[in-house]
Amino acid sequence: MPTRTQNRSSNRSSESADRNRSSQSRSAFSWSDNAGPILAAGLAGAAIGFAANYGRKALMQGMEAAAGDWDEILANEHDAALAVFDKMLATDETQTFKRKMLLMKLTHALDKHAHQEEMVVYPALREANEAGDADGLESEHGYIKTFIYELNQMQADSRNWLEKVREFRDLVAEHAHMEEEQVFPRFKSEMNEEQNDKITMLVNRDGFWMA
Repeated sequence: MPTRTQNRSSNRSSESADRNRSSQSRSAFSWSDNAGPILAAGLAGAAIGFAANYGRKALMQGMEAAAGDWDEILANEHDAALAVFDKMLATDETQTFKRKMLLMKLTHALDKHAHQEEMVVYPALREANEAGDADGLESEHGYIKTFIYELNQMQADSRNWLEKVREFRDLVAEHAHMEEEQVFPRFKSEMNEEQNDKITMLVNRDGFWMA
C-alpha cells in the first residue's frame, strides 16, 4: 500500500502535469495577458501606415493638381517621365542598382499616367467622336508596356540596355508630342468650362489612387 509521502508525491506530480498542460493550452490556443496591448499596438501601427500613405498620395496629387487643368497635369507627367529617361541614359553598366531603381520609378510613373488617360481622357475622347485618336493613342500604351517588359527581362549591365532605353524614350516623346500639340488642344477647345472641370477632377481622382 502506498505511504502518505508516496501519495503526496504522486498528487504533486499529477498537479504539476495538469498545470503544464494548462500552460501549454493557453500558450497555443489562448490570448496571453499581453495580447491586448500587442494587438492595439499592431492596429495603431497599421493605422499610422495607412494615414502616412494617404497623406503621401494627397501631397503628390495635390502638387499635380496645382499645375492646372487636366491637360497641363498630363503634360507635366510627360516631362517628369522624360526626365527619368534622361537619368537612365546618363548611367553606365557599372550602375546596375541605379538603373533598376530608375526603371521602377519610371514604370510606376507611366502606369499611373496611363491609368488616368485610359480611364478618363480616352473614353471622353470617344464620347466626343474622337475614337480614332483615342484608339491610336491607347494602342501606343501597349508598346510602352512592351518596352517596360523587355527592359525588366534584360540584365541592367547589358551592352544594348542604353539603346533600348533610348528607343523607349523616343516612343514616349513622340506619344507625348502627339497628345500635347494635336489631340488635347483640339479636344479642350471643344469643351465648355463645366466639362473641362469634370475631366480635371476625374484625372486628379484617378491619379490620387495610383500615386
